[in-house]
Amino acid sequence: MNNNPLFAVAAVYDNPDKIISAVTKIANSGYRKFDVNTPYPLHGMDGAMKLKSSKLGFITLFFGLTGAATALLLAWWTLSVDYPLIIGGKPFFALPAFIPVTFELTVLLATVSTVICMLTFFFRFPANSYPIHDTQYMKDVSGDKFGVYVEAADSRFDLTELTILFNETGAVRIDQIYLPAKEVYPLFQPKFLWFLFSVFVITSIITYFSLNKLMYMEPFDWMADQQKQSVQKMSVFYSDEFGMRTPVKGTVARGFIPYKYLGQAVPSDTMKNPLPPTSSVLELGKKKFLTFCSPCHGNFADGDSRLRGQFVNPPSLHTSRARTITDGFIYHIITNGQNAMPSYSSQVTREERWSIINYLRVLQKAKNASDADLKMAKKESVSDGK
Repeated sequence: MNNNPLFAVAAVYDNPDKIISAVTKIANSGYRKFDVNTPYPLHGMDGAMKLKSSKLGFITLFFGLTGAATALLLAWWTLSVDYPLIIGGKPFFALPAFIPVTFELTVLLATVSTVICMLTFFFRFPANSYPIHDTQYMKDVSGDKFGVYVEAADSRFDLTELTILFNETGAVRIDQIYLPAKEVYPLFQPKFLWFLFSVFVITSIITYFSLNKLMYMEPFDWMADQQKQSVQKMSVFYSDEFGMRTPVKGTVARGFIPYKYLGQAVPSDTMKNPLPPTSSVLELGKKKFLTFCSPCHGNFADGDSRLRGQFVNPPSLHTSRARTITDGFIYHIITNGQNAMPSYSSQVTREERWSIINYLRVLQKAKNASDADLKMAKKESVSDGK
């Protein structure tokens, strides 16, 4: 005889069809506080239990969209409004650069909110000491049986009625599950406090030994003393003890001819532009000009920097001197640098440099066209119209 309060009445079935039939009758009878336990998912059980679609997906969607909107809003405000910066000629709101952080914040808020809401609002903090644990009923339904239990807290709970219903649907056994006796575990017991203190001391000793001693003992020191030559580290192999070695004088990378006027302020000679001003060349030149040149020289080479006073403005590239210097000399400036302008040889390839020069010539021609040029352009436009 168990004197503890009754928690639920459970029935065990040996056939999936019988459990479906029993659950259907339980749901149709108006019971709401019941659950089903089966060793594997049963098709049609959701409908038999009259379960509604979970609202958890809407919470995931809402917080996921909130994370995406928060990341994009923060990136836009930071780099477009509060502290605008031009980076490599890109627009203030460069969406591709913000996709990684947007993705990360979307996944973070979506997953964390899903877990928190699932445990708090949907599962209401499931307890480890649930009454059906460690019962014969749970052992059977975890193996090859199928079970259903109705909680005594249900407003329609009737022990006699449920017993008859379970017998009519072919239950092989009916169990009455009682609430376990309440156990109290005082937190501040001396044994427990000594246990915590022991764990703290042992963990601290192991952590200190691992990070300060073990890592420097052989063979565990391979992470601290790797067999490699780090940048700016002294070498014991070379007589001068320098780890960073300069290339042998005259060394040339395979398939690459060095620029022979590098380092000269005014080269003795200049190269010829090998690229004709075709549409593809001009398109490439425009793209690279807007990316690397326009932050200082302006979108149309007028010297109206887009850096908003963060750097000194260069002269206009539409002066008579800029229009008359050769393509090779402009190529030399891009490659070697001049005055405050650094070399762009590492950012812009040789083909791109010539393309930029061709595009610059188009800008110069467009803003400094002669009467003959205008007549020719008008003549060609009329010819194209025919």
